[in-house]
Amino acid sequence: MSSTQLEVTRWTPKQLQEFVLKSAPKVAIFDCDGTLWSGDSGNGFMVWTIDQGLVSRSTSDWMDTRYRAYVAGGVSELQICGEMVQMYSGLHEQELRSAAARYFNEFVRPRIFEEVAGLVATLRKAGVELWAVSSTNKWLISEGVRDLGIPEERVLAAEVKVANEIITSEIVDVPTGPAKAAALRRVGLPRPDAVFGNSLHDLAMLEIAAHPYPVNPSLGLLEECAKRGWGYFRPREIVEAPAPVAGE
Repeated sequence: MSSTQLEVTRWTPKQLQEFVLKSAPKVAIFDCDGTLWSGDSGNGFMVWTIDQGLVSRSTSDWMDTRYRAYVAGGVSELQICGEMVQMYSGLHEQELRSAAARYFNEFVRPRIFEEVAGLVATLRKAGVELWAVSSTNKWLISEGVRDLGIPEERVLAAEVKVANEIITSEIVDVPTGPAKAAALRRVGLPRPDAVFGNSLHDLAMLEIAAHPYPVNPSLGLLEECAKRGWGYFRPREIVEAPAPVAGE
């Protein structure tokens, strides 16, 4: 099924804001990559930190092998997202936080969707409790959503334990696919008022929302929208800031 064959209502920015505000949400959940900003910040950050020499050559080679296997279908989304956090085991957490701030400001901040950021600001001013849920590492996501008014304690993202300020390889959580909905249930949000997501990895949490809002949907999610009678919002295209690409 091609995108031209899908009968799905595309909302304007004004319609999206009106629908959201009319539903008067108390809690709103946002995916990040592809929803708040364009591109895959998790992969970009991984490549950039390798290029910056933050990890050893052996770790770099291991991640290159694992990522190629993921692209070939031999490694699952859950596995690779977890390994993209475990790769920093042994480093000081503050070093990763500083690296995340540098990377986000240079490569991701220019790709924030203006219309979505405006909606987030409106919700924040209205007193809505905002959460971010992402399979990208928590250091980067926390840095990225802070200025949007989402505090780190309301960020559910790929995370490992930190002991004595040193990053370990012990997985805390990797919210992707059904694990996103599970993460929300664990924090007491089994039926969030509003959920915003862009891909099939967000479908599980869109399904548990009182009001699902597909944003910048992938073809797979667009097909689900057609099946379920959901509308969607497509942000204005922005000029991509150059970013590292795996394998280059």
